[in-house]
Amino acid sequence: MGIENWSADIILVHLSQEPKMADELNAVTEIIRQRGDCDVVIDFSSIDILNTSGIAKLLTLRKLLTECGHRAVLCSVSEAVKGIFMVTSLDRVFDFADDKFAALSGLLQLSHNTG
Repeated sequence: MGIENWSADIILVHLSQEPKMADELNAVTEIIRQRGDCDVVIDFSSIDILNTSGIAKLLTLRKLLTECGHRAVLCSVSEAVKGIFMVTSLDRVFDFADDKFAALSGLLQLSHNTG
């Protein structure tokens, strides 16, 4: 697991496989509740399956971020996991990037354009 403050307003999360994933997403959600002032990049490079619990936790995190005016970007999502998002139509709900560098760059550009 890795949750790091990549910048003053971006948290980078490297997810682990279940059962640790649930704890990591809960930890990130708690950080956002306390801070409320940052975007989140979630690196899925170690994830090869996503269950309903993980989806529910991602939706909770996204809702919280949206209420705070911030975003979650999912990156390095395997084709199998991306298929889960597509089948559930959640590919229209979440933002995706090819890798963490593209995700971080996109968020930085967005903050410069709005700031």
